[in-house]
Amino acid sequence: MALEVGIVGLPNVGKSTLFRALTKVQAEAANYPFCTIDPNIGIVQLRDPRMARLTELVSPDRVVPATLRIVDIAGLVKGASQGEGLGNQFLSHIRQVHAVAHVVRCFEDENVVHVDGKIDPVGDVQVIQTELILSDLEQTERKIERLTRQIKSDRALAAKLMVFERLRDHLSDGLIASKLALSTEDKERISELSLLTLKPYIYIANISEDGLKNPEVHEQQLRELANEVGVEVIPICAQVESELSEMEDVESQLFMEELGIDSSGLDRLTHSGYRMLEQITYFTAGKQEVRAWEIRKGSTAPEAAGKIHTDFEKGFIRAEVFHFDDIDQLGSQSSIKEAGRWRLEGRDYVVQDGDIMHFRFNV
Repeated sequence: MALEVGIVGLPNVGKSTLFRALTKVQAEAANYPFCTIDPNIGIVQLRDPRMARLTELVSPDRVVPATLRIVDIAGLVKGASQGEGLGNQFLSHIRQVHAVAHVVRCFEDENVVHVDGKIDPVGDVQVIQTELILSDLEQTERKIERLTRQIKSDRALAAKLMVFERLRDHLSDGLIASKLALSTEDKERISELSLLTLKPYIYIANISEDGLKNPEVHEQQLRELANEVGVEVIPICAQVESELSEMEDVESQLFMEELGIDSSGLDRLTHSGYRMLEQITYFTAGKQEVRAWEIRKGSTAPEAAGKIHTDFEKGFIRAEVFHFDDIDQLGSQSSIKEAGRWRLEGRDYVVQDGDIMHFRFNV
């Protein structure tokens, strides 16, 4: 299953404009709330300079980069957890993604209405966070009700019930689930609820073009809040991203240099998404194909093989491994072997970001 990052926020903060620019998928963007109802989905490629270098050295017939699915979820409003603005429907869309990117309006524009009539990044964040907490609390209370009935005939559920009661009390205090100290076993127990406030989270500060060079007060307010809660902030100007998406690579690079930015919002969001989800990339490289494979950090060689096909994991014998840095420096696989950097690894090998692998397996 592809990795998914859901874009959330209040109406009219620039979510759909940003989504359209990042993914080149046409999503409706209008100056009124709820112009987006069903989630828009786009797949973006992870721009990795290592892929370009491997393609240059190997000259494959096909190149397949790593990808990230971006889901544009309709704007939430105060009361969403009780159904305001079709909120329950929208919240269910968020439960299906792996990580959340919260777009926060940090620009002034009298031609674009704000749902609350004023630009207030901290207040906007609090509205969305409160609705996510309330939705998680409702899910937790329902689970406690079911467990309370079931425990009468199955006392083994007592430990599970205690965890959900702790979670309920925590959420009732207005705290997000990710701040609750839980053991690995307890996290497994509550995972079935797909809690919204347990998902990895970042803020996207939608700023003005002027704010790209000189951070403005609204972005600074958001950063102060983000520092308190330990959340990353990515400043992006949705309008600039729209312009960049229509340019050729050389033209867009010149435009970014003129603006004083070293990478596009797409690059920053996709790389941040991989960090949030603790993903790394390994490669397979041959004449037929150079491909990037995304796996969770800490995965073993058999698990990495299973990403290609389950039979590879089941019948795993060993992996032939060298690192991207080796071929980047030495220029060819034959030179890597001559230098003694081509090695065989067994079942316990933990795959490193940038490994290039070939798997031996039994059918």
